This record gives sequence, C-alpha cells and structure tokens, in this order.
Amino acid sequence: MNQLKAWIDEQFKGDPIIWAIVILLSMFSILVVYSATGTLVYSVDKDTIVNTEQYLFKHSKLVFASLVVMWLAHKIPYRKYALYARLFMYLSIPLLVVTYLIGSNINEASRWLVIPVINQAFQPSDLAKLSLIAALAAMLAKRQNNINDFSGTLLPIIISIGVISALIGMANMSTAILLLITCLLIMFIGRVPVQHLALVVMVGILGLSVAILTGQRKDTFLSRIETFMDSKDDDSKVPFQAEQSYIAIATGGIAGKGPGNSEQRNTLPHPYSDFIYAIILEEYGMVGGVSVLFLYLALLYRGMRIVANSNKAFGGLLSAGLSFALVIQALVNMAVAVGLGPITGLPLPLLSMGGTSLIFTGTALGIILSVSRGDHQEEALAASDGTKKGNQLRTA
Repeated sequence: MNQLKAWIDEQFKGDPIIWAIVILLSMFSILVVYSATGTLVYSVDKDTIVNTEQYLFKHSKLVFASLVVMWLAHKIPYRKYALYARLFMYLSIPLLVVTYLIGSNINEASRWLVIPVINQAFQPSDLAKLSLIAALAAMLAKRQNNINDFSGTLLPIIISIGVISALIGMANMSTAILLLITCLLIMFIGRVPVQHLALVVMVGILGLSVAILTGQRKDTFLSRIETFMDSKDDDSKVPFQAEQSYIAIATGGIAGKGPGNSEQRNTLPHPYSDFIYAIILEEYGMVGGVSVLFLYLALLYRGMRIVANSNKAFGGLLSAGLSFALVIQALVNMAVAVGLGPITGLPLPLLSMGGTSLIFTGTALGIILSVSRGDHQEEALAASDGTKKGNQLRTA
C-alpha cells in the first residue's frame, strides 16, 4: 500500500484537489453523455441495427485521452510553455484565416479544420485561445518592471488580442468575447494600468464589431441577442431550445428523475453538448446542478490559490488565465441553460461531448497542474536548502 501511495505521489503531482475535481467531472461526463445521446442512435428504420453504445465508447476514449494529455502536460515544467506559446499563437493566425475561408461548415459557420491522415476535425480557435493566454502571461511576466512602456510592452499585446479575437469572432462570437474578457482579467492581475485596459476594451470592441459586420454569423448573433431581450417581456418569443431546457429543469425538481430517465433529451437540441446542464438538472435535480456548479467554483478557487502562492509572475498569470477561461465558459453555459443569457453554443468544459476540445481542455488543466507542481517543488527545494544551512550552522 505504501508503495502504491508513493507511486501515485510521484506520478500525479500538483494540486490534489484539482486532480480530484477533474476526475469526478470526467467520470460524471461519461454517465451524463451516455444518457443524453439516446436521440443520436434513434433510427426510424426499424430494420437498421444501431449500436447504442457507440457514443459511449467514443466519448469515453476521448475523456481518457484528455486525462492522458493532462498528465503529460503537467509533467512538462511550466516555464517551457512560455517558449511555445508565442510560436503557436503566430501559427494559429493563418490557421484561423484558412478555417474561415475553406474550413468545414457546420451550423452555418466555418470553425473546423480536418487533420489529414487521422481525419479528425479540430477548431483552431481552441489552439488560438490557449496559446494567446499563455503568450499574454509570458509577455506580461517578462515586462513586470516596465509595465507602463506602451510601445514596447503593451502595443504588441493589444495587437495580438485584437487580431485573434476578431478572427475568432468572425465564426464564433461567443468564444471571442469570453477570450477578450479573460485577457482583460489577466492584464488586470498583471498590474496593467486602468487607462491601458480601457484601450484594450476599445480595440476589442472595434475588432469584434468588424467581425460581426464581416463574419458568417452576423444575423445569428444579432437575432439571438434580440430574441433573448424580447423573451423577457413576451414568453411566446422564447426560443425552442430555451423552452425545452426550462421544461427539463422544471421537471427535475430537487432530486431529479434519476440517471438515464430524462425525457427532454428527445426534444431538446444538442442535449449532449450545449444544453447538457439542463439534462443534469432534469436527471439529478437541483442537488446535482448545484454540486456541478460547486465543483467549477472550487476549480476556480484552487486555480487562484496557485496564483496567490506562485513564486513567479508567469506561473501565476498563466494559472489565472487558464482557470478563468475554463470556469467562465462553464458559468456561461450554465447561465444559458437556466435562461440568464442568450443562446451561445458554448459547450460545458469537461462535461459536454466533444472532440479535440476535450484534448485542449485537458492541456489547459495540465498546465495549471504544472504550475502547481513547479511551485511545490521549489518550496520543497527551498525548505531542504534551509534545513541544510541550519544543520551546517549548528555543526559549525
């Protein structure tokens, strides 16, 4: 038993609470997605044999792959991510352009590129978001002593945020807005003056406005905002997705209908991704919904504890940015499900069925754990050095 504990301590370093939260949500994701994908395997042709477990196996493999990626990412010293971040950020810009021009079109938006050989689609916006957050943390950390230098420090940051947010916004406005908010939070923690933050807001709004006017989803974005505002005064204008989500939540009650007993999964669009939180509330009730919310808030709290305890500016800013990005997206997804925001199409991190988005989520969590792991090692090393010096003094 002691050998097993020693092996676990050696292989799974970093914040143990984050490990526990991620594993709990991942296992719960398999259960909920299996229940919510019932409509995907429904066949009108009764002579057709459908493997009802195909989505269970596929999603389980992706969840396992994301955990493996998280483990590998947490093994890499977090300082190395500063070297890779800017390279991948520059790489993501042409990928976003290519995706917009010739990417796979799903739901009237070109967000996906297909990776040759393995024939797997992925969203370059996931790579752009992750690399921009890491690059921003690295640039701010490197220039903490000269943070007021506009041309040398802030101008490259502002241009990077504006360009990438605008390119993402042309096909996925909700992701672009959340990325801009995350960048502002990183800059605020990084001691960027308020007047410069205001400039970032102006540049961001300008870039997103251009993206709205020239992008593929202009009508969809504006209509969703308009419909959400109108539905507050007129219940007849509530969108079909939102209406079905409200029914699922209302019928779930306090304790829910039980695992696998959802009825709205048969009528609610995308119950396994965009509206998976509604299925959670229907099957597990308010108890399950509040528990999931608590786990995300706990994840944010642990991520911010890493920021507070970090010995290096880069590690703290990196952990803060990635924690905010994951949890804010989760809160927005849950807010949409309960009617507190317009429909966005954002999945629930760690819980929704997805493809490579799960891999990027695992990478982000692995980097957060890498920061925690690095700081723990530095504290242990400092404590060891202090003990050695104390022993030497006593011997002398």
